[in-house]
Amino acid sequence: MTNHRNAQNHTHYDVIIIGAGASGLYCALTAGRRGRRVLVLDHANKAGKKILMSGGGRCNFTNYFVEPEHFIGANPHFCKSALSRYPSWEFIGMVESHKIAYHEREHGQLFCDDSAQDILSMLLDECTAVGVQVTLNVQIDHVKTAAQDKDERFQLTTSKKLGKKDIANGTQSSQTRYSCESLVVATGGLSIPTMGASGIGYELAQQFGHTLVPTDASLVPFTFTDKTGELIRALAGISLPVIASNERISFKLPVLFTHRGLSGPAMLQLSNYWHTGETININLLPKIDVTELLLARKKSHPRQLIRTVLAENTDSALPKKLLAALQTHLWEDIKDTELANIKDERLMALGATLNGWQLKPSGTEGYRTAEVTRGGVKTDEVSSKTMQSNLQGGLYFIGEVLDVTGWLGGYNFQWAWASGFVSGEIV
Repeated sequence: MTNHRNAQNHTHYDVIIIGAGASGLYCALTAGRRGRRVLVLDHANKAGKKILMSGGGRCNFTNYFVEPEHFIGANPHFCKSALSRYPSWEFIGMVESHKIAYHEREHGQLFCDDSAQDILSMLLDECTAVGVQVTLNVQIDHVKTAAQDKDERFQLTTSKKLGKKDIANGTQSSQTRYSCESLVVATGGLSIPTMGASGIGYELAQQFGHTLVPTDASLVPFTFTDKTGELIRALAGISLPVIASNERISFKLPVLFTHRGLSGPAMLQLSNYWHTGETININLLPKIDVTELLLARKKSHPRQLIRTVLAENTDSALPKKLLAALQTHLWEDIKDTELANIKDERLMALGATLNGWQLKPSGTEGYRTAEVTRGGVKTDEVSSKTMQSNLQGGLYFIGEVLDVTGWLGGYNFQWAWASGFVSGEIV
């Protein structure tokens, strides 16, 4: 086993990992347990920033039910090997060994009882225990290969990122050179740039000949700019269970009206499967067939108004403010007309709309609020068993930088742990 005692004095490491996020730290602790001398480099001033802000600060660290169909990518089979070799109960076991209290929410999602800091501290403690060095505020200036020397296959030039105080004090940025046998790219995607997201992982991939699947913001709220947008903004704060769908998939989850558009789990999940210009479908009353209800009430209570029917039926009890807005938007001209005096065709059309409100988002809120980045390094060019590049020996890609995107609900973290584990076992 390697002696880690003076690891901080070395500029040569067995493994250098770029990115101190979920996948990078998990790869580091796994490789460190094998006796590998590991250095983790990150340009941020704090490790695991996205871990800390995830799950509303409680970190939805995995899910009890993880299957390949919870992930998307150009090659849907790529994630299977890593997920089967490192299932969620492995990570749960580590959480329990650190006595971190957690709880299950709907759909098998697991959250910390206290704080996401518990998960980050666990990862950093595990890294420290096996001699992993984590160096922050470091900018990667240059990466090159030294093919003649397997031990020093990669050579990195870095510089210290200067803060405002450094610049004000006239501090000069000094460069440091590192070398390593294995280089792991764990840089994440482009989501939430305020957390330090950057495209360096994609740049490194292209430098070594890799293809990129076009990237886009995902698990992200939709925005609207037309009259529908005005309607939605006026309803900000309202949430209700719906079925959100498009041609490819549907989700029975809550939607949230916001000042910018539509959010909530239903919209975030659907965004994984949405492309610009497409229409989405929202069933506002998933428990009932509104057309059947209206036609039946027309026979049994012909003098009732549409809003009365929808307000009285417990399965169709829309929030009052939403019901009033929809009335203005959809049946303002007949709002005070008794059912007996409304043609069946009009009631059928209204029922179809309430059970299948078709909307065309103008876009999404983009990387600013997206939880993940869809697309990334093409997985056909990476080993699914080890995460090693098929084009460059000793080069590995893990986590979000790859073209693997999970659903909302702890799946992206489970991909980070699994891809970090299988790479850490071999680097």
